[in-house]
Amino acid sequence: MREVVIIDKLTHSYPPSRRQYKPRIALNNITFTIQHSEVFCLLGPNGSGKSTLFRILSTLLRPTSGIIKIFDLDLIHQTDNIRHIIGVVFQNPSVDKKLTVRENLVHQGHLYNLSGNLLNDRILEMLTKVKLLDRADDVVEKLSGGLQRRVELAKAMLNKPRLLILDEPSTGLDPGARRDFDNHLQELRTVDSVTVLLTSHILEEAERCDRIAILDQGNVVALGSPQKLKEELGGDIISITSKDPETLSLSMKKYFHSAPHIIDGIIRIERQNGHEFIPELVQAFPGQIDTVTLSKPTLEDVFIQKTGHRFWENGK
Repeated sequence: MREVVIIDKLTHSYPPSRRQYKPRIALNNITFTIQHSEVFCLLGPNGSGKSTLFRILSTLLRPTSGIIKIFDLDLIHQTDNIRHIIGVVFQNPSVDKKLTVRENLVHQGHLYNLSGNLLNDRILEMLTKVKLLDRADDVVEKLSGGLQRRVELAKAMLNKPRLLILDEPSTGLDPGARRDFDNHLQELRTVDSVTVLLTSHILEEAERCDRIAILDQGNVVALGSPQKLKEELGGDIISITSKDPETLSLSMKKYFHSAPHIIDGIIRIERQNGHEFIPELVQAFPGQIDTVTLSKPTLEDVFIQKTGHRFWENGK
């Protein structure tokens, strides 16, 4: 497949502040690509660097160093050209809630030098795509959060972008509205061949993407499809509670020749055929184990395996 976004050795640092004497590194020499018509997720807790990367890719922030190309255009030197082929949906609402849906799209169209019949046709097309045509003359503030998010999507699509960039698009949406919004993104990918890049801290949202890059403290710690990343863990996740997890963990390491993690006082170990391993575990350490649970790997398990801490430990 064709690579439409190329990120190579990208670094960004923020200058020192009054409380911090050294520059703060938000992105640390990251490299990856995004394929044509792919739904790609930048997944990470708050402070992981994903919002900085969003600002750079949406041309709002100039990186400290590195190379970014979008459809073979250099983001640093061909910024204006790139702005004509991308659509952006920000985390914070950018619609005017006192205007109608149609009025919001008219003003957005003027920013792209659209007017007359062309603009009217484009508004009709986009409202049809997001299933808001019957709400075109409703004032935005009277719409639900999910419908307002669709207005944002229609705005971002007015210029028919080849790349759609969204920052935390599901923030504030209930599960039903979140699924509806995700379905709209999938339709844009399959019907219109739009490449979709979104940032998220919601693990379930990342599960529905083609590939994800997991960020932690400015680094890409994992890259691949959700299924592939979970399969790389190599088995089931066994979680063990004990009155003395440190001592039990050391004993398990010597006995089984593998190093379990202790996360929030819970011992975690990855094993193939975990249901067969649990009886052996309980028999080896009688009286030292309070509870044992068995589960299939999740994206949070991937994050823990790559970083040694829980998803929300560094970003709350």
